[in-house]
Amino acid sequence: MALSCREPEPVERPTGWAVPAGPARPAASAGAGDPAAPPGVFPHRAPGRPGAARRGALGPRLLARLLVILLAMTGLTVLGPVVPSADASPSACPGRPKKVLRLAAGELRVHGGPQHACAVTVAARPGPRRFMLVSLQPRGGRAAVDQGYFTRSAGPVRVYAKNRCVRAVGKISGSTVSTGWILC
Repeated sequence: MALSCREPEPVERPTGWAVPAGPARPAASAGAGDPAAPPGVFPHRAPGRPGAARRGALGPRLLARLLVILLAMTGLTVLGPVVPSADASPSACPGRPKKVLRLAAGELRVHGGPQHACAVTVAARPGPRRFMLVSLQPRGGRAAVDQGYFTRSAGPVRVYAKNRCVRAVGKISGSTVSTGWILC
């Protein structure tokens, strides 16, 4: 079979086929801003083909997105990136701080809320990895423990302690502190 490079012949539709009915196209004289334009003609669309936007026109959504990005970049350059302080980041416990116990190289922080208790052991000066431990036990329950070699903090650990006392233990490099039963 030989290939030919000529254009294909137009195919005629049978007479029984119907052209799908759609919204009427605006007349050439009715422009986008023309008050006599029929309903369905949008001011941000160009007359002629439906859905064809004018060249160089930005839609309101695109313009809003660009404005948000520009403001975010300006805020980052003026204010700098938002980074939590070194003192606030290890204490990722919700609730109010209830007890803080000093260790030789840091502290044990215990936070309490209406239903949960949370504890974290934080080094005074972050540095090389050293053994740290934090344990939080509700009365009559199992202790939640986080231990290992950390540079900044061990924990947070969280337990359900509604209407229960809790006991917390913190350890940094051999120095240990315990709270006894608190938050009763």
